[in-house]
Amino acid sequence: MKQSVHDVVFVDGVRTPFGKANGVYDETRADDLVIRCIRALLQRNPNLPPERVEEVALAATTQTGDQGLTIGRTAAILAGLPRSVPGFAIDRMCAGAMTAVTSVGASIGVGAYDIAIAGGVESMTNHPMGEGADPNPRFVAENLVDPDALNMGNTAEALHDKFPTITKERADAYAAQTQERYAKSVDKLSRDLTTMSARNSDEGWTLVTADEPPRPGTTVEGLAGLRTPFRPHGRVTAGNAAPLTDGATACLLASSQAAEELGLPVGMRMVAFAYAGVDPELMGEGPIPSTEKALAKAGLTIDDIGLFEINEAFAVQVLAFLDHFGIPQDSEKVNPMGGAIAVGHPLASSGVRLMSQLSQSFAENPHVRYGITTMCVGMGMGGTIIWENPAYNGEGA
Repeated sequence: MKQSVHDVVFVDGVRTPFGKANGVYDETRADDLVIRCIRALLQRNPNLPPERVEEVALAATTQTGDQGLTIGRTAAILAGLPRSVPGFAIDRMCAGAMTAVTSVGASIGVGAYDIAIAGGVESMTNHPMGEGADPNPRFVAENLVDPDALNMGNTAEALHDKFPTITKERADAYAAQTQERYAKSVDKLSRDLTTMSARNSDEGWTLVTADEPPRPGTTVEGLAGLRTPFRPHGRVTAGNAAPLTDGATACLLASSQAAEELGLPVGMRMVAFAYAGVDPELMGEGPIPSTEKALAKAGLTIDDIGLFEINEAFAVQVLAFLDHFGIPQDSEKVNPMGGAIAVGHPLASSGVRLMSQLSQSFAENPHVRYGITTMCVGMGMGGTIIWENPAYNGEGA
């Protein structure tokens, strides 16, 4: 029997508060972070019988220790889902959770199942990026990639080199802007947080209720004096880059039919998605071709997009995207509630944070029909998903 095509909807997304590396979660297991998110999703959506969940796809960049062992399956069991619910693990570095969403979304779209959970987790405290990795020496010996491609900070400096109009001053101004927008949006962002118990050897048990990385009161003047660790007299600093972060996310995806049947809320509808490769040493360019590819698949142009959630691995990467598409640096359409430079970037988990924020912004902006979540990915990739606002009232783009 031929499978039919179904609309795929984003129902709900949650995340733990994000913590600084070596901060509040330094003694917390990574799997416990994402288990808490799965439980919170079920608690927030009591109309969903747990046995109706048909897949759990979870991402981690460093799949070892408490982030290994096919974490989608093990976390599903530990979260209390029925043993009949399968699960799997994904790695597309920073776009791990995004890939989890598009993987299960595509399966829902062709009718393989109706309801799935997708997300990601990263403990950068206990599993630093690249831990245990053994890059093949041919990459460098055969000049397949520049050695700088293996260091994300160096790729950001290389992007500054390629686009000299993106100065350190512009990057710092963008960073201060995102800190300010986050600070103004804390109450709204807290709607999608699930509290997390954490233990610290110095302070004992504590209840984590807020993000740890943001730096309120950040100014351009304060950022100007920060050192440039990747290059003498460089342009990338700790202030205009995402901090090392621990955290987890999870979201509920469904076919539109299943959502209607169960009375589940619909935050947005998946329209199209795309991934693209770029030179690894210019990793930050990835969202440009992936967005162009997704727009072409959807039959849309950049002018049709009314809201953007762009992961802020580095300010220069966001600015390269905005300049390419002719979007002003201070546009209210872009990361209106702040981004990763403020809240942090726990690698494989960040994709779902972007989606949760876009879903909230859709509800507040019924004149906006389409939005984008996009991010750059290590080793030279980009990922983009186009979403449609179910609250669209027909009055705008």
